[in-house]
Amino acid sequence: MKKLLLLIVLAFVSCVSKENSGHPFISLNEEEVSEIRSGLGKYAIYDESTKSIKLRVDEFILKEIDVPIPKDYSGGYTHEQHKMNYKMMYEASMLYQIYDDPIYADFIVNMLNAYADLYPGLDRHPQTRSYARGKLFWQCLNEANWLVYTIQAYDNIYNYLEPEYRTYIEGRVFKPMALFLSEENPKFFNRVHNHGTWGNVAVGLTGLVMDDEYLLKISLYGLELDSEDEEIDNDGGVIREKGQEVGYWANLDQPFSPDGYYTEGPYYHRYAMYPFLTFAKAYTRKFPEENVFQYKDGLLIKAVDALINLSDEDGEFFPLNDGQKGMSVMANSVVEAVDVAYYFGDKNPELLAVAALQNKVTIDYMGYTVAKDLEGFEPSNYKKESVLLSDGGSGNQGAIAILRQSSLELVFKAAAHGLSHGHYDRLSYSLFDHGKEFLQDYGLVRFVNVEQRGGGNYLLENKTYAKQTIAHNTLVVNQKSQFDNKYKKASKSHSEVLFSSLEESRTQFISALDKEAYSGVKLKRSLALIEQDGRQYLVDVFDANSKEVNDYDLPFHLFGQWIDFSFEPNFDQEITVLGESDGYQHIWKEGIVQLDKGLNQVTLLNQGKFYTISSLNESGDELIFGRIGANDPEYNLRRDPLIIQRRNNHKSTVFFNVIELHGSYSPITESALESKSNIKNMRIEGDKFIIDLYKGHPLRIEVNENSISKL
Repeated sequence: MKKLLLLIVLAFVSCVSKENSGHPFISLNEEEVSEIRSGLGKYAIYDESTKSIKLRVDEFILKEIDVPIPKDYSGGYTHEQHKMNYKMMYEASMLYQIYDDPIYADFIVNMLNAYADLYPGLDRHPQTRSYARGKLFWQCLNEANWLVYTIQAYDNIYNYLEPEYRTYIEGRVFKPMALFLSEENPKFFNRVHNHGTWGNVAVGLTGLVMDDEYLLKISLYGLELDSEDEEIDNDGGVIREKGQEVGYWANLDQPFSPDGYYTEGPYYHRYAMYPFLTFAKAYTRKFPEENVFQYKDGLLIKAVDALINLSDEDGEFFPLNDGQKGMSVMANSVVEAVDVAYYFGDKNPELLAVAALQNKVTIDYMGYTVAKDLEGFEPSNYKKESVLLSDGGSGNQGAIAILRQSSLELVFKAAAHGLSHGHYDRLSYSLFDHGKEFLQDYGLVRFVNVEQRGGGNYLLENKTYAKQTIAHNTLVVNQKSQFDNKYKKASKSHSEVLFSSLEESRTQFISALDKEAYSGVKLKRSLALIEQDGRQYLVDVFDANSKEVNDYDLPFHLFGQWIDFSFEPNFDQEITVLGESDGYQHIWKEGIVQLDKGLNQVTLLNQGKFYTISSLNESGDELIFGRIGANDPEYNLRRDPLIIQRRNNHKSTVFFNVIELHGSYSPITESALESKSNIKNMRIEGDKFIIDLYKGHPLRIEVNENSISKL
């Protein structure tokens, strides 16, 4: 199919160069512009979205054009100014089409003239941290952002410009920048990664708008290089392996699974969707007979559905891999994704429900269509079900499981590493209740675009803590991170989902295996989410199988106020650092308890609900009370709490835990209801894991080699 598309592209370019190429075309065309103009004042959400943008642009264009000499990292003045410039050019171009007011086109021309004066004389950016430095920005990624938005602005005012001016601006800005991002930065451009996607799309859109055959070809298939040796970037990520396909199609084929899951995780999934969808709509409008939205059984539409499913009850994305907490479906890139998916998909009414929640639309024709269809639409919540999202281009590299039951959302990672943004956290999970974390994944260590914190970039502690295994809710062997903390090693394998049953809401199961995370140790984790007699129980069976003696740590990163212990907590008088490496150097040890054999429990109160962690312990087990923040003189890390179940000097062993949600507390009525655990005892009988209750029938779970079930 790809070779056929290339032939169509070449034939198209040679044809359009001889006749009118039909601008604008990416976000709207002349017929759609006419419809939008006649519809102004009819659809409230479109009018409000347009008004908001118009107020912002009208204020901005009154200022003097400011195109500073590049100097800063993310968050700095020059960085933010160039970023604002490309956003304002794009938005002004949309307003020009909607209102037919030349003031917006003139603003863009004046801005482009300033860049035509500046860009040809620029050397590489003075900040040297990136593996691929830009000119306007410290990294080529941001340069690609600039071109993606600005070439769309150019498309929107194309017919306003004289042919001589088009030749001038294309020759001084657009073509040189496209070649800089590609030929002069092959490590950036020939990369299967969100960086590569932005580069491919920037160059591809430029090729489409300028009818440049070469730029379009390399955007789709990458550069042909003399050497195909793999190279490593400064994040430890493979840029290109020998024989690996690259370009836009490769970035669709490889990081996305057939279910639409993006292997880097939802934070970067959200970020990458804008270039993927923008190019798809531009390409589809140029070649309607080759609809990119139908590619691989509608992969891009599935990717939007998957992205929304990867958010909690409040719409915030689960912080899998590198992910900033708080990023949500309200982000502009997700608004764009919803509008595009609705327009080019099957007009899914659930996407209208998301659009109603977002309460804004893009002001292109896709957003206009959504706004029009929202009129008279009865709002409803996007129905998020329990789901198993496969990982890997062929869907055979494990999966992310999201188990949803009443107010609970359990996010289980049994997948691939996630490219350079991946963490060493196989078989880890986090737990949300009404959108609030109880068991957390730390996310990334970065203050995005906060200049005072490392120029808004990733901080050292992202590698030394957040990526490490101890920073997640999964088993650590011998106080070392999985795969010896080596990216290339982690990227060669993936977890395997053995069994899942997510259809029945009151009882859901997932079981997964990882044989490569630790040499000589086979890890298997089986989870059961059970609702019975008004309480919810998360049964967690973690099996480590080894022929060698090891030390095992199972951490739980939790939130809440300690309420009760089945033992004397014995917090230390002197706080010490827990370890020396692999993330342990960032954990304060606040206390340690020698546990008795049998049932041990801790209870916390969080967000008005009680949570009890019940554990079946062996003689010699310890419970460590810890807190993040050691060896962190600049306070880059949050001071969050954790507990660690420690079991030393064992070969094969099983950790058997149950997290129980029960009762409530109201600070207004000062009443505590059902504040005590209902678990009386826990025991293991062969493959059967039995939980005796004070009230109700015992919970009996059977875990076999390839299944897990409630008896």
